[in-house]
Parts: sequence; structure tokens; C-alpha cells
Amino acid sequence: MTAWIALGRDSDEVEAHAMQGAQHLRAARGTDEAAALAHLDFEADRVVHIGDGPPDTLPAPVLPKGGRGLSALIQDTPPDVIGARVRLWIGGFLSRQPNWDGVICALDGGISHWIHISANEAVSAQGFLTPRLIGALGGTAPPDTDALADSLSRPERLAGHLRAAEVGGDSAAITGHLLGAELAAARPYWLGQQVVLIAAEDMAATYAPALEAQHVPAERHAPSALLPAGLSALAGALGLAA
Repeated sequence: MTAWIALGRDSDEVEAHAMQGAQHLRAARGTDEAAALAHLDFEADRVVHIGDGPPDTLPAPVLPKGGRGLSALIQDTPPDVIGARVRLWIGGFLSRQPNWDGVICALDGGISHWIHISANEAVSAQGFLTPRLIGALGGTAPPDTDALADSLSRPERLAGHLRAAEVGGDSAAITGHLLGAELAAARPYWLGQQVVLIAAEDMAATYAPALEAQHVPAERHAPSALLPAGLSALAGALGLAA
């Protein structure tokens, strides 16, 4: 089996993963690539860069068929960029549920991505800055369900709703109004669809109640739990599993 390393930036650090074929051995982090590799201390035949290279344009396979690495995904209309890490998470999920069709809501780097998945392809996407805005405006989880309903039905009043919540010191209402506006805009993605939520625990606790309030049962997954399976699937896609 091929010994290889997956190397990519995660927030402010670089993360390196030691792989033996499709088997994930261990991971290490560092301030730059050299530090991450030194901490990993693994002899490899190949280094695969996660997030490098020209992005693939939607619609596109979730994981590439061949190639030297894993790039981001890009969409022209509406403009969006989906990081390569998100591709790995989705690839890990699909490796457990082959031929799954539906919508994945993946939260990464202060952005929520609604991605339509069909036949192992990312078909279309819509991105939102809602997580970043929740943090900037001091929103808290869980969201206020009345505020959520108000902005879901009347998203044009979002700015006024937010001001009222700010003056009232209602942090849960801030979150509810922001999520209500997002759900109004993303309605074609979640209405009548199978939805999977990929998010860290804090943001899962924010988004899951909002979806449940709309009677949308969302299957929840932590990115860290999907990453090893995604790297194993990438090994197969790049011909490194053998």
C-alpha cells in the first residue's frame, strides 16, 4: 500500500495526516507545512495537498477521479467557493451511504454551505455568512423560535428585527432572526429534502433546532468524525489505496 500524507490548512494551522493506503494512521498540526510534517514524523512516498490547485466548477464529482490533489469547488451563479475540507467531509459521509441523494448543510470557517448532492456529484450550492454574523452580533444558541419564524416569513425586516433584539439584549433572538432569513433564502434546498448537517458541536446546536422547527429532521455529523473516512475515500479516488 502507498504511504502518503494529506496536507492542508485548517483555520490558522496546517494539518498533516499520515495514510497507509486507505488507512488513516495519525494526524499532527503545526504553524506551517514544515512544522506539521516534523510533528507527524512519517516517511511517505507522496504528499497530497488539500486545497491547492485550480478549483473544480460545479457541477462536479465530490471527489476527483484521479489527479494529484484535492482543490476547492467553485460556482459561478450565485458566486460561491466551497473549501476542499468540506469536499473531504462530504466524501466521508458518502462513503458510508453510497448513492445518497439530498442536501448537505456544511459549516466551515464562518460560512454555511447548502449543497445539493446527487449521484456522488455536488450539483449546486448556496453559501451564507450567517455563522460569522451570529458571532459578530453576539448571537447565542439555541435560537429563539419566535424570532426564527418572524424572519423566515418576513426576511425583508431582518435589519429592523436585529436592531430590536440588540436593544432588548436578546441574544437568542439575534440568532433566530439571522437563521430565519437564511432558511427563507435556502428554502429550495431544505424543503422536502433529505438534509444532513455537518458542523462542530456549537454550530450544530444552533442550526439543528432551526431545522427541527421547520419539521426538517437533519442527520448530524461532526467534521472530525467524517475526515478519516473522507481521506480513505480520497485514497481510492487518487489511486493510492493499493
